[in-house]
Amino acid sequence: RALPEYRKLKEKHTFLQLVQTPELAAEVTLQPVRRFGFDAAILFSDILVIPEAMGQPYRFRETGGIEMDFKIQSAADIEKLSVERVCEKLNYVAAALKISRAKLGEQTALIGFSGSPWTLATFMMEGGNAKKYTKAKALFDSDKKTFFALMEKLTAAVTAYLQMQTAAGADALQIFDSHGGHLPAGEFQEASGRWMREIIANLRAQVPVTVFSLGTHGNWNDLATIGANVLGIDWQFSLTDARKILPKNIGIQGNLNPALLAEAMPEKVAAETNRLLVEMHGRNGYIFNLGHGVPPAAKLENIAALVETVRGFK
Repeated sequence: RALPEYRKLKEKHTFLQLVQTPELAAEVTLQPVRRFGFDAAILFSDILVIPEAMGQPYRFRETGGIEMDFKIQSAADIEKLSVERVCEKLNYVAAALKISRAKLGEQTALIGFSGSPWTLATFMMEGGNAKKYTKAKALFDSDKKTFFALMEKLTAAVTAYLQMQTAAGADALQIFDSHGGHLPAGEFQEASGRWMREIIANLRAQVPVTVFSLGTHGNWNDLATIGANVLGIDWQFSLTDARKILPKNIGIQGNLNPALLAEAMPEKVAAETNRLLVEMHGRNGYIFNLGHGVPPAAKLENIAALVETVRGFK
């Protein structure tokens, strides 16, 4: 979103057109790699393609944010959601991956992704973006049978979707549990963790899997035993502490504060990047990354300073 070449495309196409048109989605996927030469490209898509493929379309409000066509409010609504045709309806994602894979060649990895069942459920029950995401948690507390029915459908859909991405050429997968931190520590496993574990088990180690659960700082044992090869760490948690807590056979990804890319000078970005590299020196399986997504206001010179610092680190 920070790239001028992306913004130029957005002048002609809506976000959903970019996501749903394989050639355009592949172009956006490749743009950051062309400019910065990153080690990996991540598929350009959206986590809400899953609810849409299950029968709950979404769109972007004129005032900003996401709005679903309706809210999931009852067992009857959940019953209407269909898993069977998810991959067929999301064939445009497979097509975008195949185009991207062909253009990237063998030197650059291609990463596919999905939202976690819990995070998808929070959007589906609120009907889009919300100031507070309370409805999924309320259902979990009041009617676990109905909550589990929704999660079982979402788990099946996400599993099939990620398997499709692997078949289409993804070298690795990431599960974004963006609302995992909304759960109390004692409820994370039952409401979110167990469903991600089931997905990873069903993928049968075909490709490496990263799990990024934003704000989930009280459930490291749950995350460490979830089956992921790599755990993403957000910018609110110390990498030194993560290094002490997590087993050495699990990779660690993160965790520069993304706000620095928009607010700081290149020298500050370089210094903070170097600090993290020193902090994680000697830890096999460390992947430098941000602690969340790139903000739209990120300065290109700051991204360049980050890349140069990582490449020049010794």
